[in-house]
Amino acid sequence: MAKAFGIKKYKEICCNWYVLVLLFVLGYLIQRLPTFVPKISVNSFTMDDGSVSIWNGIELKRVDDGSSCAGKYIYIHHLPSRFNVDILKDCSSILKWRNMCKYISNFGMGPIALNLENTIQDKGWFATDQFLLEVIFHNKLKRYKCLTNNYASATAIFVPFYAGLDVSRFVLGSSNFQRDDNSIRLANWIVKTAEWKRRQGRDHFSTLGRISIDFRRESEDRWGSKLLLLPEFNNMTFLDIESDSRSTNEFAIPYPTYFHPSSDKEIIEWQEKVRKMDRPYLYTFVGCRRPNISTSIRDQIIQQCISSFPRCQLLDCKTSDCTNPVSIMKMFKKSVFCLQPAGDSYTRRSTFDSILAGCIPVFFHPNSAYTQYVWHLPNNNTKYSVLISEEALRNKNVRIEEILKEIPEYEVEIMRKEVIRLIPKIIYADPRSSLETLEDAFDIAVQKVIQIINNKI
Repeated sequence: MAKAFGIKKYKEICCNWYVLVLLFVLGYLIQRLPTFVPKISVNSFTMDDGSVSIWNGIELKRVDDGSSCAGKYIYIHHLPSRFNVDILKDCSSILKWRNMCKYISNFGMGPIALNLENTIQDKGWFATDQFLLEVIFHNKLKRYKCLTNNYASATAIFVPFYAGLDVSRFVLGSSNFQRDDNSIRLANWIVKTAEWKRRQGRDHFSTLGRISIDFRRESEDRWGSKLLLLPEFNNMTFLDIESDSRSTNEFAIPYPTYFHPSSDKEIIEWQEKVRKMDRPYLYTFVGCRRPNISTSIRDQIIQQCISSFPRCQLLDCKTSDCTNPVSIMKMFKKSVFCLQPAGDSYTRRSTFDSILAGCIPVFFHPNSAYTQYVWHLPNNNTKYSVLISEEALRNKNVRIEEILKEIPEYEVEIMRKEVIRLIPKIIYADPRSSLETLEDAFDIAVQKVIQIINNKI
């Protein structure tokens, strides 16, 4: 009996030993599988709130076997820090009238938004500034699955110049020399690089976090830089929040919204939430007057909204906080239609906020969306929006309420379904995560820009 027990114990020990060896071998093999490899660089820094604003400190690169990345590789240009990191380090000087440091936190998404009154969700919402596309896009690209460290194998080369934040520092009390300095420095530097010389910049692309006209200063008495007028950049592709219709190398992509989900589940839950919302208001306007713009129709819109109360609700940004995502979403979620007139330019971040809330956007000029966001919005504009003549409104020939009331309920329901379906396409998911099956605005933009560059080269 003792001998049998000893043999049994011996077998158990051997079995355990074999298991340990097998686990060790499996662990070694797992380590050899494709995975994200953190690359630490000297450019990392941390904001006062402890969050990393730009991830030059940790660049996550995926080791890929190449089968799914053929023709899709992107190389990120290693620019001198003055073109991106240094701008963020000096974040308090980006705007003269507001400290931007908290807004560049969380990889450009800004401070976490609290879910007051159960208006939004507990996760994925931030007080994002509308002009931080450059930082968000750059940080998302660092998680792109087909990054390469070899520019010669790349289809596209990304230039992470924060041009919008750069020129924002010189809005008031500055010279044109200051506004152009970094753009000219970048042009002089980049044309000397091996990456540029390979295709003369035709495979290079960048993002612009402000509207096109801010980079097209055609005379010395106007504001903005002349980045887009520099001949060195003629071959590059630019993705901006509003493009110039005359340009052949600019393409508009959505403004950043407040919602940056980290999973498909968060998006689907939000879509379901806005789908079930009661919408007691016919239409809503969030904005303020533009007294210095003679062609503005906002006075007429505000007056009509006031006279249509309670069927219209108004949030006047001159007297109310229009940077609070909870306030904005609370208004839009309760409305069937959301008015989107031109402001300082034709486009507005509010367009994407309204879509995010399941509110059907009402435009007054095709350039506010139809001619701009052709990658992200349907070609059939009537599927998701309403267009009212700007000129007719200016001449007081139409009543907004009457036009919207005449739209049949079944058509309204079809439009709302389409608007809610568009939500994933007009948001930028959290740069620290990857969506499983849904494509966000970043994914669509990268696919399109690679197509464009392939056609150019």
